[in-house]
Amino acid sequence: MLPNRIARLEELSHNLWWSWSPEARSVFRSISVRLWRTTDHNPVRMLHEVTPDRLERLAADPDFLQSYDTLLELFDKYMGIGRNGSSPSLKIAYFSAEYGLHGSLPIYSGGLGILSGDQAKTASDMGLDFTAVGFMYPKGYFDQEISSDGDQIAHYDELDIPNVAIERVMDERSSTGEPLLVSLPMQRPEDLLHLQVWLVRCGRVKLYLMDSNVEANDPANRDITTRLYGGDREYRLRQEIALGIGGVHVLRALGLQPEVFHANEGHVAFTFVERLREAMKGGLSLEEAKAAVRASSVFTTHTPVPAGHDAFSIELIEKYFWHYWPELGMTKEEFFALGEHQGMFNMTALSMNLSARRNAVSKKHREVTAAMWPDFVGTEEIEEKNDKKNATENANSSQSSSLILHHSSLQAITNGIHIPTWLAPEMEDLFTKAIDKNWKSHLDDKRFWEIVRNIPDESFWRVRQQLKTSLFSFVTDRVRRKWQVSEANPSSNNRERGFGGEGPFVAAGMLLDPSILTIGFARRFATYKRATLIFKDLDRLKALVTDSLRPIQIIFSGKAHPADEGGKQLIREIWHYALDPAFGGRIAFIENYGMHVAKYLVRGCDIWMNNPKAPLEASGTSGMKAAINGAPNFSVLDGWWMEGLLTGGSDSRNGWGFTGATEGSQDDQDRSDAAHMYDILEKEIIPLFYDKGIDGIPHKWLQVAKESIATILPRFSGERMMREYVEKMYQPAVKN
Repeated sequence: MLPNRIARLEELSHNLWWSWSPEARSVFRSISVRLWRTTDHNPVRMLHEVTPDRLERLAADPDFLQSYDTLLELFDKYMGIGRNGSSPSLKIAYFSAEYGLHGSLPIYSGGLGILSGDQAKTASDMGLDFTAVGFMYPKGYFDQEISSDGDQIAHYDELDIPNVAIERVMDERSSTGEPLLVSLPMQRPEDLLHLQVWLVRCGRVKLYLMDSNVEANDPANRDITTRLYGGDREYRLRQEIALGIGGVHVLRALGLQPEVFHANEGHVAFTFVERLREAMKGGLSLEEAKAAVRASSVFTTHTPVPAGHDAFSIELIEKYFWHYWPELGMTKEEFFALGEHQGMFNMTALSMNLSARRNAVSKKHREVTAAMWPDFVGTEEIEEKNDKKNATENANSSQSSSLILHHSSLQAITNGIHIPTWLAPEMEDLFTKAIDKNWKSHLDDKRFWEIVRNIPDESFWRVRQQLKTSLFSFVTDRVRRKWQVSEANPSSNNRERGFGGEGPFVAAGMLLDPSILTIGFARRFATYKRATLIFKDLDRLKALVTDSLRPIQIIFSGKAHPADEGGKQLIREIWHYALDPAFGGRIAFIENYGMHVAKYLVRGCDIWMNNPKAPLEASGTSGMKAAINGAPNFSVLDGWWMEGLLTGGSDSRNGWGFTGATEGSQDDQDRSDAAHMYDILEKEIIPLFYDKGIDGIPHKWLQVAKESIATILPRFSGERMMREYVEKMYQPAVKN
């Protein structure tokens, strides 16, 4: 029980606004620095573990109370008006299968979830009326452990709900205060799936999460939301029925009537089908219902690989929807046609068919998607009246008084990131002191950020060194804590847990040197991302790593899907390279990659490496997060980096890129790309980093680092991204 004087700490801890508020993080950290670290920055858990006498002392501490009161003023002001004063009249419902909001809430696996979380946070900052819908996975995504042999071990732990910023939603229609439940039929009308609802407060945005772990459900239904992306194809179909159809039921049970429905990837496509049913139940014909659903629907596709788009057999769809299509007044064949693609019921095809506004997540991804879905992506003619200016200019011409405009039915809205989440507090302080205390009001203003180039090198270098030191301290502390836990349990198999000698300590990063050029590579371990490409020529890489004057070191991190044997093999290979004495302890793999680990890596590495097989990177956002912290990108020209890289002279360089090979065998392409990487490292990156003045500062390197911030931060901010969604997708949908 919190003392009355500081009782609102409970409220603050249960709104994830604190996770991107430096003032809130500072207040929580001051309660107990030790607990702040050991809880991985989770204030809910920290408040449960801090001693009562410590809380009583804080409630009587004038300095703490002053910070606490100031924080409440900031929070109340934020919750009242939003930062950018955007009109909240546009009601948006946003559906996604995963959300990356904070490491304490593991309901995300990778980039899709992080993007969803960043969009929700940015919508909150902009004051949008934005309601998010997803799943509360009781076992979330897995915790990763690496064995002494480099094998990925997946641990699924139950979410510790009392120690997470989440709360059960109660049914306001119930006179007895019962939890909110929604129900929908599965294989048969009488086979009901019951879903309870949880609420995550994300600033001003509310995220509603469905959970099938309800006693009234039979075992098969109770397991639907247990794990993120778990099970076989039928399990996945059942999840997507619950997410799409159940999500609409949740909104209605809450009394919400959104004007725009935004489906983030095809996992949530059954949202469109349920809205068809609603519209027809309201009296519209099938064609009228289709038109109404299309007009108010936005669909974002993220996947440039055909195999990555969810598709189900016709037999499986019939098993679950045989009782559904009669409610739509459709035959079986007509229902299948809504999503039919190459003999399967494809969720992307369904989404394309039932949304008028679709977008890819980078300009290059738009090209790839258009080629992948030629039957769905074309142009449409829209007749618009000339405005007065055009009418005047054309008064003496024979031009018609209206214009026929050709609009692509697939837009490109390149992903962005939530700057306050990913920018280091040290960099925030530098911006406040060296640029403008109101810099957060200019996150998408390109001209404003030109001033970054004028930050004194001494100040900038000092911050970069602080961030690097924090990264290495974090790595060391993680290894120490794991060792302490394993040693405390004498019955544990320490060798199996990764502590069978000194080698695993080396592989986990204990011999990394903060003075050395540090390259970061952290992302989901899928084979197309080519995590081991840098090892293609071992002799050449060893020469770079062990150079006596200008060495490099590489930190890897990332999870492979438990069913992805190829991805797990890549982890195993890197682990063995990290154990190889020939690399001198300068290759490391940091286990259990997630948001908490990512923040240290994108802030503390000197340069960020990315080398997927082009053009298979739809967008990517980890490089954006590194760039805004002064860590330039070193990447294949694919996804967002094709738009982010400046190709002018050295004065305007903001990173390095190379065009991926497309000719020859895959091995030939990999060797060609690796050779390009070695050349750039040897001739450009390494010499520039180690070219230091008598003051010990690499001034020319810092020009690139500052250029990275000046050019990347405003162009790839969440504000720019969400403003494009509002102007290009949401507002036109409402006008229809």
